[in-house]
Amino acid sequence: MTKAAVFGTGSWGTAYAAVLADSGTTVRMWGRRQAVVDQINAGSNEDYLPGIPLPAGITASADPAEAADGADIVVLAVPSQTLRANLGDWGGVLPAGAAIVSLMKGVELGTTKRMSEVIAEAGGVEPGRIVVVSGPNLAKEIALKQPAASVVACVDEAVAGMVAEASNPPYFRPYTTTDVVGAELSGAVKNVIALAVGMAEGLGMGDNSKASIITRGLAETTRLGMALGADPVTFSGLAGVGDLIATCMSPLSRNRTFGLNLGRGMSVDEVIAVTKQTAEGVKSCESILQLAHDHGVDVPIIEQVAAVVHDGRRAEDVVGALMGRALKNEAL
Repeated sequence: MTKAAVFGTGSWGTAYAAVLADSGTTVRMWGRRQAVVDQINAGSNEDYLPGIPLPAGITASADPAEAADGADIVVLAVPSQTLRANLGDWGGVLPAGAAIVSLMKGVELGTTKRMSEVIAEAGGVEPGRIVVVSGPNLAKEIALKQPAASVVACVDEAVAGMVAEASNPPYFRPYTTTDVVGAELSGAVKNVIALAVGMAEGLGMGDNSKASIITRGLAETTRLGMALGADPVTFSGLAGVGDLIATCMSPLSRNRTFGLNLGRGMSVDEVIAVTKQTAEGVKSCESILQLAHDHGVDVPIIEQVAAVVHDGRRAEDVVGALMGRALKNEAL
């Protein structure tokens, strides 16, 4: 029987642990807070997925070595900007030879590295063992066992297949790919585009406005991905447009909700004060913008989101800045 360790007890980490357990995988979660660990051992995670019972095959521990012991698959589900420090804290507990699965959707500040690159560098893990799971991953819906599909990406097809087999209950359909760059970049950039869509909705704009942002946001993602060597086909699939639509349009989306509050006139600090969970796009927009600049890629939506989040620009001023740009051909 496959054994998995899930590092992180937030909503998506917990939902994916349930996906694994419902596929017959034995799961031990690691959590920093003993109170959450105790909840999981009692059969639920009331802090992040209240009222949703967890499968019986899930246990939890606050000891990283105990959680990782004997695991064939180690899932990392911590906030992206904490990954490097966490890998340092965990030291050598990650089992040699285990597949290391990233659920994180961000780009590291300062280095502009994708999460798989941080895992390789800080964790000493070879690329053939690093797997990225990405797609329409609204955690609550998956925890409620509503049908969904996602992408499992690894440069080693056999490793991707092994993780897919371990995450295939009746309600969750994994598709494998070797395009780690495309899957990972899609997951990071869609959070920033969702912030923009939320701002538009907060300003009272309708579906034409939001559809325009989503479509041109996909163009920005594809341009940047192609500059980094991704397969353009990825951006028209689950990890690309699929995840983008879900994150931009669902009220369950943390990034869309964060943008909505910005559009309604709240400051970044005010939104953070009322938000319990991480909106990855808030921090990653700055590093994604830097990554685009480093590769000479034009990303006007991302640029304007970063100006609101980090430079204090008002959400309403973004509209004029984007609509007043020079006319150009619609192609990428």
